[in-house]
Amino acid sequence: MRHQALVRIAAAALALGVAGVSAQTLKVGAALDLSGPFAGPGAEVRDGLQLGLKLLGGKLGGQPAELLVADTAGNPQQARQVVERFLQQDKVNLFTGPVASNVALAVAPLLAAAKVPYLTPNAGPSQLAGAQCSPYFFGISYQNDAMHEAAGQYAASKGYKKVVALAPNYPAGKDAINGFKRLYKQPLADEIYTKLGQLDFAAELAQLRAAKPDAIYIFQPGGMGINFIKQFAGAGLAKDVVLISSPFTADEDIIPAVGESMVGLYNPSSWAHDLDNAANKTFVAEFRKAYGRTPSLYAAFAYDVVSAMDTAVRQAGAKATDKDALRQALARGGFTSVRGTVKYGPNQFITQDYYLRRVVKGGDGKLTNQLQPGKLLTDHQDAYAAECKLS
Repeated sequence: MRHQALVRIAAAALALGVAGVSAQTLKVGAALDLSGPFAGPGAEVRDGLQLGLKLLGGKLGGQPAELLVADTAGNPQQARQVVERFLQQDKVNLFTGPVASNVALAVAPLLAAAKVPYLTPNAGPSQLAGAQCSPYFFGISYQNDAMHEAAGQYAASKGYKKVVALAPNYPAGKDAINGFKRLYKQPLADEIYTKLGQLDFAAELAQLRAAKPDAIYIFQPGGMGINFIKQFAGAGLAKDVVLISSPFTADEDIIPAVGESMVGLYNPSSWAHDLDNAANKTFVAEFRKAYGRTPSLYAAFAYDVVSAMDTAVRQAGAKATDKDALRQALARGGFTSVRGTVKYGPNQFITQDYYLRRVVKGGDGKLTNQLQPGKLLTDHQDAYAAECKLS
């Protein structure tokens, strides 16, 4: 299976015009969820990484680079096996992926022990932002709670008094509800944890109908979100209950699969395809050109991972293959982000602004997110940074 994967990557490299592999080539291991419950987001991450490398001419910091992609299927044990191969056989210099937080928690210690920098394009578990933080882990995307904190802020500002939150029962789901509660600042009417990968929500919808909340907040990424929103609309609950979504259940990879039921749905995010800055305009235009669709936040943060790597390798120069020199260059930050100005907090997670988006039907008849005026949170630091003691 691994041989076939490397053949595919080699073919992709030729298609992207990537230089041939040599002894000086920097190797980037990408363990991604290309099957399983997070296959959709995993494909978005892959496409963002490949586009970023393509636009750099197949190089990082001017040095030839090779992207090695392997599927984890969202399985922690399979991911550990992938990472062990990356470390022992491929001798990767940098690592990125996976999508799921439980998988990220499974592989982060292996990478830290090997002193290989891990730049996350998505998963931001509270453990790795706090007491288990590592000088080799870089939160390029967000800390899990933070998107949901912005949603809690929004719900509080709207005055919703009876709110139910619903999320999958795994680390990111628990971070989601904890984050929402932190800035909603009121007791929730209920917290419903669903099975990871669940696609039938009949029981939960009956529970929600009986509870009669003012609003429901959901974190159901990928196919889970597609099915929940379709079933929520089909059950007629949208007439009586306000649905607030995390960005992961209302992004550009979800909207076309659900259709008209998405219109009017509010969701917070630290990125939007219509954010007005030069880097974002270039990214969105090039992504649409390459793939024929509007990128999701998964692709945007993956693209930023490549930008962060490129900046660090350029700063490290001839020492880019030295683990300590590369880590120190990464820690300096300073890369150009599709989100505008970003910086690291004391735990090496990005501090950033959070916005409100609303799903609308554009003049061309297509459904998409539209950035709303103002900000929900400004230069926001996650809640766990004080627990991180980096030397």
